[in-house]
Order: sequence, then C-alpha cells, then structure tokens
Amino acid sequence: MCGIVGYVGTREAADFLLDGLAKLEYRGYDSAGIAVYDQDRITVRKKMGRLINLLQEIKEHPVSGTIGIGHTRWATHGGPSDINSHPHTDMNGNFAIVHNGIIENYMEIKEELLKKGVVFRSETDSEVVAHLCADLYDGDFENTVRNVLRRLRGSYSLVFMSRFAPDRIICCKKDNPLIVGLGDGENYIASDIPAILSYTRKTYIMNDGEMAIVKKDGVWVTDLEGKPISKKVFVVNWDAEAAEKGGFEHFMLKEIYEQPKTIRDTLSCRMTADGKQVRFDELNWTPEDVRSIGKVLIIACGTAYHAGLLAKYFIEKLARIPVEVDIASEYRYRDPLTDSKTLSIIISQSGETIDTLAALKEAKRRGARSLAVTNVVGSSVSREADQVVYTWAGPEIAVASTKAYTTQLAALLLLAIYMGQLNGVLTTTAVTKLLQDLKKVPDQCEDIFSQVNTVKALAKAFTDHEDAFFIGRSMDYGLAMEGALKLKEISYIHAEAYAGGELKHGTLALIVPGIPVIALATQGDVEEKMISNIKEVKARDAYVIGIAKASDREVGKTVDVVLHVPDSDNFVVPILAVIPLQLLAYYAAVLKGNDVDKPRNLAKSVTVE
Repeated sequence: MCGIVGYVGTREAADFLLDGLAKLEYRGYDSAGIAVYDQDRITVRKKMGRLINLLQEIKEHPVSGTIGIGHTRWATHGGPSDINSHPHTDMNGNFAIVHNGIIENYMEIKEELLKKGVVFRSETDSEVVAHLCADLYDGDFENTVRNVLRRLRGSYSLVFMSRFAPDRIICCKKDNPLIVGLGDGENYIASDIPAILSYTRKTYIMNDGEMAIVKKDGVWVTDLEGKPISKKVFVVNWDAEAAEKGGFEHFMLKEIYEQPKTIRDTLSCRMTADGKQVRFDELNWTPEDVRSIGKVLIIACGTAYHAGLLAKYFIEKLARIPVEVDIASEYRYRDPLTDSKTLSIIISQSGETIDTLAALKEAKRRGARSLAVTNVVGSSVSREADQVVYTWAGPEIAVASTKAYTTQLAALLLLAIYMGQLNGVLTTTAVTKLLQDLKKVPDQCEDIFSQVNTVKALAKAFTDHEDAFFIGRSMDYGLAMEGALKLKEISYIHAEAYAGGELKHGTLALIVPGIPVIALATQGDVEEKMISNIKEVKARDAYVIGIAKASDREVGKTVDVVLHVPDSDNFVVPILAVIPLQLLAYYAAVLKGNDVDKPRNLAKSVTVE
C-alpha cells in the first residue's frame, strides 16, 4: 500500500526521497510527494499519478535541503488528487507529516479544530495530524509528537518534521510497518526495506508504541512516555540486485522464473540429510505438542488464503487434524470458536497485512497458540506470533504474488508432513516418498518453463473475452481459485473458479460458445469425475484448456488443448500446476498492454482495513 521514506544527512534529501519512492512503487499508489526543509521553511512538492509526474514537477520547481520526507499514496479518504496527496502541512507550514494507515477518530479531531478556525485543504484523515501538531505545539517538538499520538485512534506509520527542529525527523508506528536505516553521517526512514537497501543494510525494525528521533549523527528510540528503548540492529541479508528486474521485462516474470530457487531454499533446510524426515528447528515440537491440537485454524487473505485452502487438505489428510480456513477480515467479526486447543496458522507474504495481523491478535486473545508463515523477517506478524516459519522467497516486488505462493505451499506441505510424522499418522516410507517428490520440484519447474511458447499462444484465447472460468476438484479447486485471482488481478478479465461438481448447480448457465475454461485435472482420485465435468462444458462449446500430469492420457481426449506438468504426488503437484496458470495470466495481461507489476487499484501490502 502507501510508501514512506525519510532522510536526514548531508546530501540532497530529494535525491534519496525520489529514489526511495521509486523502489516502493510496487506497493501500489495513485499520487506521490515530498517535503524538504529548505532555507528556514518546509517546501512541499506533490502530484497525482505516477512518480514521473512528481519528478517533472520538481524539475520545473526544484527543492534543496538535507532533511525531508516522502510518500506514495493509495487513496482511502478522498480520491486521488494533488491536494489529497501527502505530505500534509498545518496552515502556517511549520509541520509536515506523511501517514500510512487510517486515523479512526479523525472526524472528531477535525470538528474540534474547525471550531478553532483551522482551515483544511484536503479530504484526507491524515491532514488532521499536521494541524494537531500546530495546535498542541508547546515549544518541544518531541513532546508535541507524543501528545499528538495520545489523541489518535487507528493504525498508522507516521513521520513528522518541523520548521522548529530542522535537524531531525520523528517517526512512530502502530499496526503499520516502519524501519529506520542506519548510515554513516546520515540516517533513513522507510516503510519497506527495498527503499534503503542501496544505502545501508543496518536497520531498526520499529515496534508498535515506539518513537524514533532521527538525526544525521544518530537515532534515539523511546516509548511514548519518552523512556529510552535499546534496539537490536537487524542486518538485511539479501542483495539489492534481488529487488531489481535482472533483465526481465517485468518483476512478475522474473519472480515466476525464480521459483525453482525459492522453492529449493524453502525446502533445503527442513529435511534431514537422509531425506527420510522433516525437521523444523525453529519449532522443535514434540509428539505431545501435536497431539494436544484439537483443531487447526488457518487465517489469511487473498493469495495466502488460497494457500491455506490447500493446507487444509495437507493437514487433514497427512496429520488427521481438523482444519478451518478463514478469511482474516471475516474471522474477527464472527465470534469464532477458538480456544487453547486451537493452533492458529497465520499466512502472510508481507507479514504486515492489517486484517491478518488483527485476526492473529484476536485468535491469541481467545487462547490459541499461533504460528506465522511469512516471507519477511522481522515483520509485524512474525513478531506477534508465538512461533514463525519463514518462506525463503526473497523480495517479491510485483503486486500479483507468485513465488511467495509456491513457497507457502512448500512450507505448509512440510509442516503437514512434520505434524503427521510426530503424531504417528505417517510412516517413514510415506514421508520418504513425499520428500523425494518434493526434492524434484525445483528441477521440474524448468520442464514447465520449456512450454512457455505454448502458454503465450494460449493466452490469446483470453484477450477476446470478458469472462473466463476455472474448474477443479479436491486440491485442484483451491488451485483454480488462485488461477482465477491471478487472471483478474493483472489482465482485468472477469474470472471465476468453481468446484467441478458445482457446475450443474447454476454455473452452466454462463457457459457460452468459445468462452475459455481452464480445467485442472491433476488429482487422480477424482479424475473420472473431473472428466465428466469437462464434458459438461465442452457440450456447451466452451474452449477448454486442460492442466494434467505428463503421464495422463485421458484428459487430452476431452479438452481442446492440454498443458502437462511433471508427474508427482497428489500433494506435491499443486506447486507445479500453478506455474502455467501464473504464466497464462502474465501473458494475457501483456497482450492487453496492462501494467503487469502495478495493476490498477491494487497494492502489494494492504495496511488498511
């Protein structure tokens, strides 16, 4: 979602701010702006639209100064416009702020300030913070910020600068990500690591309720009462180049092709040398730990939710423990039956999705044990959960998730095997067979990439249609949901996923001649039923693309064209079968001329409810 950057040092602040905002474009935004302390005043430049518009504005109206803050906004309160863009200032320009999140009591504060004669320029909730700074200013910038924070309800990452304290910026967070980068004679603030990675690897990961005073020669972290907090330096261990395109036309395509490596990285440290057991050193569970689980609750949003749907099959079949899967934003409001015998598994690529984080807190409040499955070390979800399993996908920049999803599947399948291994459901022979097939997956991905020209040609089938359907049974149904989401996200083609057996309960009314239907048929135990469902749509003259295992000889007889994935165990094959779906969505979007990495109206990290 929105991106934040800040700089204090000796070089031109605008150079860092613009570079940092460019690194955060993947988060999704509709306007951008910066504020720089310039010759005893705060100068603001902001424009609606892409960052190039802001660059042109600054080229025409330069700013100079060595301290500043910047922001890319994704509209919530008030539509995209120059005025609604951040940074926001008070009426006299003495304070400037940038904000991610939502100020829930902004109307209450706004009405109070309006009675005092404050004039508001924007429609945003964020602007009240700048005016509140001016209203509460007591001659001490830091104390004023603390008093402002005491008035706010909601979620936020906030960065403040003041004309009265031109040597520092102040930042704080509640439920939204924020980091401080530590440099030599300069320091940085950002909402995500890629913004600062070209400048430093040393960071402070800010926690809720912490406030950092950032100057060029040091960073001081306190609580909201002003008591010092000793922070541990977190060193980022991935290369800056990992966040660049590396010769690919789009980040999404690069990340699809990175999946052999990221899956291998996620698997390699979690198998014993003889390949006969799963090991999770970060969990170190005992058989009793697993036997004490009454049920598993999986909570996630979007693509992570689809990974959770497959994890339900993994855990129930391999560990024989009942599983519920909940959309995070729904879990919080249904008075769920969660207790101390519940293991809540929280899945989030970024570890910052606010609905997921809030659902995690609710599950813990009800007594559940919590386990986070996330890609980002030090993220809010990883810090809040009792235990963490990291997916080693590296930075994922494209809004549409690919490698994060397949590494989630790999980690969750390993977790299910681990649980079945500990509670005695799985034999050593069964575990060994599953792990042998999992080890083959990285190399088998390359076999799928060899079919990319066929996938490109098939993508043309979508571009002349406004609708498409994905069907599957068993684990293929969850996979169909992810395939439909990918197509919707980046090609803007309306796509729906249905369980194969549901077609006759209304969906067949939507099947018209030539409409694309992607039929997943990788699960051998339901293949005969699935073929019957394929014949139902073929009888209505749909254009059917089948996804089947390489050794399958039946699916090809009933579809127009079939894409084969390498043979593998039923539990393992979804990791492979999603790749052609990712590629189909990608090439359909390219053929339509869409902005693949930054689809309209979407953001990478959703930090508002």
